[in-house]
Amino acid sequence: MSDAVGVRQANLARLLRLVHVDGPLSRAALTETTGLNRSTIADLVGQLVDQRLVDERAPDPSRRVGRPSPVVSAAPRVVAIAVNPEVDALTIAAVGLDRLVPVRERIEIDHLLSPEETAALVAERVQGWRDGDLADARIVGVGLAVPGLVRAADGLVRNAPHLRWTDVPLRDLIARATGLPASVANDASLGALAEHLFGAARGVDDVVYLNGGASGIGGGLIVGGVPVAGAGGYAGEFGQNRPGIAADQDRRAGAGVLEDEVTRARLLDAVGLTHADEPTLAAALDASHDPAVADEVARQRRILSTALANAVNVLNPSVVVLGGFLATVAGRDLDGLTAQVATQAMPANMEGLDIRVAVLAEDRLLIGAAELAFADLLRNPTSA
Repeated sequence: MSDAVGVRQANLARLLRLVHVDGPLSRAALTETTGLNRSTIADLVGQLVDQRLVDERAPDPSRRVGRPSPVVSAAPRVVAIAVNPEVDALTIAAVGLDRLVPVRERIEIDHLLSPEETAALVAERVQGWRDGDLADARIVGVGLAVPGLVRAADGLVRNAPHLRWTDVPLRDLIARATGLPASVANDASLGALAEHLFGAARGVDDVVYLNGGASGIGGGLIVGGVPVAGAGGYAGEFGQNRPGIAADQDRRAGAGVLEDEVTRARLLDAVGLTHADEPTLAAALDASHDPAVADEVARQRRILSTALANAVNVLNPSVVVLGGFLATVAGRDLDGLTAQVATQAMPANMEGLDIRVAVLAEDRLLIGAAELAFADLLRNPTSA
């Protein structure tokens, strides 16, 4: 590859990533951001339009000041299939390069999914969407957010204990079933990535993210603006830590780990539900006037605050983001939870700390999984 071709590919990748991450931008804004001249921007945008990776439209006349500059946006019909298998449901969605979700489905499951069943269900839905909602879309690949340990090198699911998956070549199973490139990573790590790029931790360099799902609690780390996966890709398993529990009456699981004490299952049981998606559980907790429900939420908040204080002491983040049922537990009184953490953390580490709930809500893991599938395209748009 010549130097000139390499530079052009790098510039194409830079422009595509800008409109993917930042949303629609005028050619003038792209010129200012990249430092490239207007004719080069016009040429690069033209190539991305020809490849149907971006759309270009006239500027809004009501906001026109001075010379009009066309607006460039990521093509919404370039999509990734995002998949999140859980113990109670399989969620599948199409996520556009513009980050919108044109179609999604949550398939309730009354048994533990096998890897083979997961691959078959994904293939079936993808084919159905190709014949329907996604008939005119361009599917670039499949990204999977799995609640377990995923080896970064090859996407092997080393251990998803709640699904009872061990050493599963899920990437290869999905690729064979769908005929599409597939990528696999830990669900919480992908949630951290999504919230860092597009959500509650956007623009923040040092982030701790904890995700609460049906399978338990996982986490992700952003340090110095870079996702940290660890040597094998297994970093962030906060749910496997053993929090100090000050009051014996708060203990429910003997010598259990964090995800044994702070659990979605206990919240569902408290409000009398067996299955529920995140909004349904949140609504049930909000609607309850049962003192036993309030007591269970308060108990989980106390234990969670200790776990968060430990993370704050060790990692000194600027922002802690809580997703899934943890966002529901925390969001009832975020200031109160922050105060509980502050009583247990080092004062210097609490300076400037902000605890937030995930703003991408139910889409956070799907958007993170889609980023996996978009990665090669964003690195090299000419490969499309």
